[in-house]
Amino acid sequence: MKLGVFDSGIGGLTVVKSLLEHELFEEIVYFGDTARVPYGIKDKNTIIRYAIEAVEFFKNFELDLIIVACNTVSAYALDEMRETSTCPVIGVVESGVLAAVNKLHDKNADILIIGTKATVNSKAYEKALNSLSYYNIQAKATGLFVPLVEEEIYSGEILQATFKHYFHDTKVPHAIILGCTHFPLISGELQNYFGEDTILIHSGDAIVEHLEKEFIFSKKYKEPNLKFFASENPEALRNIAKKWLGL
Repeated sequence: MKLGVFDSGIGGLTVVKSLLEHELFEEIVYFGDTARVPYGIKDKNTIIRYAIEAVEFFKNFELDLIIVACNTVSAYALDEMRETSTCPVIGVVESGVLAAVNKLHDKNADILIIGTKATVNSKAYEKALNSLSYYNIQAKATGLFVPLVEEEIYSGEILQATFKHYFHDTKVPHAIILGCTHFPLISGELQNYFGEDTILIHSGDAIVEHLEKEFIFSKKYKEPNLKFFASENPEALRNIAKKWLGL
């Protein structure tokens, strides 16, 4: 299997990390649109245009599958990507919803969704969960977490102050959907803040769970061929990939 992973920037590397841990693919081609990040503050039509351009880029690699690691693109442009692509396209929103349902058998469970402004405004997670009879849902736009992660602030006073800013009036939920691929890098601190009883739904793990249900993987690839591309400063992306993925 030859896989493409698309993200608006570097956050999708957390999805790649989960994929590498499960050794599912022979080759992974990552494309981060770093020249135009963040997508979370852009309008729908712009997001769709950028997403279609990413599909065109991936056509150079004869892929078997594309994963959209960006929650904002998954919320707004997945259908358009599927219409343009010559291979299947899977998004993190649908995978995150499936993972939440698998972990929360009580449909009255309280679910908190955190993500960028665009992801939250799309209500993509709420609509999908509502269709499955989950209604106790709260969503918060927590965009400040993105630059904190990119500044490698994974703990400490600034992060804790940001938690208090966003969550001071939030009831402790049964589960939190991490609706941005940057957020797994602060998942340990989020777990400490809300407590061990709160389930965190991680996009990368959710994608793996989804893939293993949809496809048959007959072989493990311990050392897949990795290719990293960016629309701006690809060397910086590769350096971050080395650090986050332990390459």
